[in-house]
Amino acid sequence: MVRWRRHLHQHPELSFREKETSQWIADRLEELGCEVRGNVGGHGLIATIKGERPGPAVALRADIDGLPIQDEKECEYASKVPGVMHACGHDGHTAALLAVADFYSRNRDHLAGERRLLFQPAEEVTPGGAIEMIKDGALEGVDVIYGVHLWTPLPYGSAASRPGPFMSSADEFIIDIEGKGGHGGLPHGTIDAIVAGSALVQGVQSIVSRNVNPLHPAVVTIGSFQAGTTNNVIAERCQLKGTVRAFDEGTRFLIHDRLESLVRHTCEMYGAKHVYHMRVGYPPVVNDETEAERFFKIARPIFGDEQVLEAEAITVAEDFSYYLNQKPGCFMFVGAGNPELGAVYSHHHPKFDMDERAMLHSARLLIGMAEGYADDYPDRQ
Repeated sequence: MVRWRRHLHQHPELSFREKETSQWIADRLEELGCEVRGNVGGHGLIATIKGERPGPAVALRADIDGLPIQDEKECEYASKVPGVMHACGHDGHTAALLAVADFYSRNRDHLAGERRLLFQPAEEVTPGGAIEMIKDGALEGVDVIYGVHLWTPLPYGSAASRPGPFMSSADEFIIDIEGKGGHGGLPHGTIDAIVAGSALVQGVQSIVSRNVNPLHPAVVTIGSFQAGTTNNVIAERCQLKGTVRAFDEGTRFLIHDRLESLVRHTCEMYGAKHVYHMRVGYPPVVNDETEAERFFKIARPIFGDEQVLEAEAITVAEDFSYYLNQKPGCFMFVGAGNPELGAVYSHHHPKFDMDERAMLHSARLLIGMAEGYADDYPDRQ
């Protein structure tokens, strides 16, 4: 796994461009004796391993894309691709799932049912690769699906998940405001885009505090406000960019509606024109209650009782949510942080790294979840 992960780390590819990565994974899977289908939803791969005995079809997923970040680590396996690196652990996810493929290929005679391994492209960029793989039949006939994210905020040797809402949706918006520019000393003949935009920034803060049920967590953030050129010219245009995060679809789209209405009425109040665009991203990750219970049962013998945690809901997004909208399953975090190894940087940081031993934990957890489900499967028939 370490050898595989380090090769991938040195040769990352961006979302929707994972052609060489996909071919390399396919070559490894074929060496392991797996049945491989390529070009699934783009550069995705499906490895199918069928057992000698009847049983369920269990899907396990890893993502394969890198990020547009310059690798700043000083190590022998640093990225060789300028401006691109695996800064989120997808190389480790892929290596761990290859190890799972190796395990099942060696144990077909003990396997009940089918294990379908999904190597998914384009997790980092909406609309994402999951939805395209689903359209291409990745979940046809599948009974349940599991996924693991190696997570450096958790220390090595631990794992976490939770039933129900786990990770938030993530939507992006852009607001362009057009007023009427003019001399800074003659404001009465202008429509100040900065004033309209500033009022909008203030108004947006009331959406969560005054429109959203306080028991339903949500975030609306404006992260960019661009306007003006100098001190004595009233700006004719400004642009605001932001994000919306929520854990249920009702809250999510309530915020969308309120934001659109607020933009329209604020701009009308100041006499400005506007163009509003909302880019709908990934829905919330919502774990199946039964499969989350299975996580706690399976993880404790692997990690120890005290190292298996109920995670807090987190306002970052994952397109694993699309799979969970179609099939029961569970998404899980496996701790990969270790200060002694320098694995202390957050995901998407130029110096991101992980404790590579966590890949073995990830593989064991995925296999444990799949076999736990298979053990219970006859009771479902």
